[in-house]
Amino acid sequence: MHRTHTCGELRLADLGKTVTLSGWVQKSRDLGGMTFIDVRDRYGITQLTFNTDDDESLRSQARELGREYVIKVTGTVIERSSKNNKIPTGEIEIKVTSLAILNESKLPPFTIEDETDGGDDIRMKYRYLDIRRNPVKNSLIFRHKVTQEVRNYLSALDFCEVETPYLIKSTPEGARDFIVPSRMSPGQFYALPQSPQTFKQLLMVGGLDKYFQIVKCFRDEDLRADRQPEFTQIDCEMSFVEQEDILTIFEGMTRHLLKTIHGIELDQFPRMTFDEAMRTYGNDKPDIRFGMKFGELNEVAQHKDFAVFNTAELVVGIAVPAAANYTRKQIDELVDWVKRPQVGASGMVYAKYEAEGAIKSSVDKFYDQEDLSQWAAITGAQVGDLILVLSGPANKTRAQLSALRMELGNRLGLRKSNEFAPLWVVDFPLLEWDEDSERFHAMHHPFTSPKLEDMALLDTDPGKVRANAYDLVLNGNEIGGGSIRIHDRDMQALMFKHLGFTPEQAQDQFGFLMNAFQFGAPPHGGLAFGLDRLTAILGGQETIRDFIAFPKNNSGRDVMIDAPATIEKAQLDELNISLLRTQQ
Repeated sequence: MHRTHTCGELRLADLGKTVTLSGWVQKSRDLGGMTFIDVRDRYGITQLTFNTDDDESLRSQARELGREYVIKVTGTVIERSSKNNKIPTGEIEIKVTSLAILNESKLPPFTIEDETDGGDDIRMKYRYLDIRRNPVKNSLIFRHKVTQEVRNYLSALDFCEVETPYLIKSTPEGARDFIVPSRMSPGQFYALPQSPQTFKQLLMVGGLDKYFQIVKCFRDEDLRADRQPEFTQIDCEMSFVEQEDILTIFEGMTRHLLKTIHGIELDQFPRMTFDEAMRTYGNDKPDIRFGMKFGELNEVAQHKDFAVFNTAELVVGIAVPAAANYTRKQIDELVDWVKRPQVGASGMVYAKYEAEGAIKSSVDKFYDQEDLSQWAAITGAQVGDLILVLSGPANKTRAQLSALRMELGNRLGLRKSNEFAPLWVVDFPLLEWDEDSERFHAMHHPFTSPKLEDMALLDTDPGKVRANAYDLVLNGNEIGGGSIRIHDRDMQALMFKHLGFTPEQAQDQFGFLMNAFQFGAPPHGGLAFGLDRLTAILGGQETIRDFIAFPKNNSGRDVMIDAPATIEKAQLDELNISLLRTQQ
């Protein structure tokens, strides 16, 4: 038997017991006649004691142990004379009677401590060592808990978990596919799924009216802190439902997670249209834990001789709470921040609301106190606030001010990780114009149903057609999104037409789905949560990497196993990949 107890289990109630523990050497301390070893496993740390008076050879063996050696010890539980209230086992220790080294260890390239000296790159390369650290280990255990609660909630509502294929057909919509060459069909390729979208719709045609799957998805796209080339979705679909049914079910699931995991009970989630979100916060996933709503200033800022504002499509500002005391140096730093290429603003105007009726601005030459008071009223500024104003093309300016608002939220400590502010964003546009291809693309995907009252606009003004689509936002992050689907063949064909598909292209790419719609497809809709992002936010973090056991780096590489990598010429020959063969 390698262990009778774990390293985080023993307490004063276990005094006098003979126990066997196994784990890794965390650290050792040699104090003259005594040697102490901390042994660690997934469950915690227990102190071991070796006394010269009892067994000098045993103590000599203990003194030779290095960090991360794997050991097995047997001994008696005794009370610690110098207790450690920082760990659950801190009132006891093990007086060791036998010690076995199960495996030696090289000196790790970084310390296996909560606060480590290892940088991101080295910890990614030795991820299996990083997992021994509490922050990573606990994040993975937390992810397991979230996943289990999701399964429990959905199973209790009669959802059926069904696996869908990983080797599918490439489609032209959405992000780039990862492709897989077929050995048995030379010159043909599978694609890895970006989502199980069409398969879950086919399950609805098949009569499985409540489906879910916790599923890997793949997108060959540029990476950020909250993106990976392979990621996990909580994928769900329901039949005989309308939008309200889906919002109710999955708002309930989010409430269940917040209550079960954090003990937080929330009222009904607020709702906001896409247009309102863009107008008020400059993006479709606003963080509503704090204010600084946008105030559009065109009417009160474009009547003077300030050409910067007069020629702008949009003049818009925010009121930064209690920031009127910012120095010129601090404001100049913010101006430099919005001018960075990542934000792209050409400049920024400010006004300090210093006292009632006294507002000092960087454009006092053009605007009097009455003008500035109107700025304050529109942005909601109070005495002591700082008004910041950007101007330019409407869409770009909103995006720039949104970035500034989020940056200030971080700097002012307004984005608290232990506060949770969910929000439904609804009534998305069905289509969005792409400047590069000069055509409309589906904002979500081509299977999203348009609102029936907007159908007439498809031919005359397609950009104004609203979709039966919805996103669930939590703390400024989209954690889930979905829609009511098209379930009629003719409407789906019409949608493909407006997306630029010829009838032949639509049949070639999606004929299997359109054919299925001819056999009694029910009304259906669904939603998918990003499990990695949801878990990170519930865990109080913005980045997802520590909640994934073996993540890729920002270049999409797995530096631990060194992938992607070249493959042997013989494999390329079998796959009929001549281009790569000539490059090698």
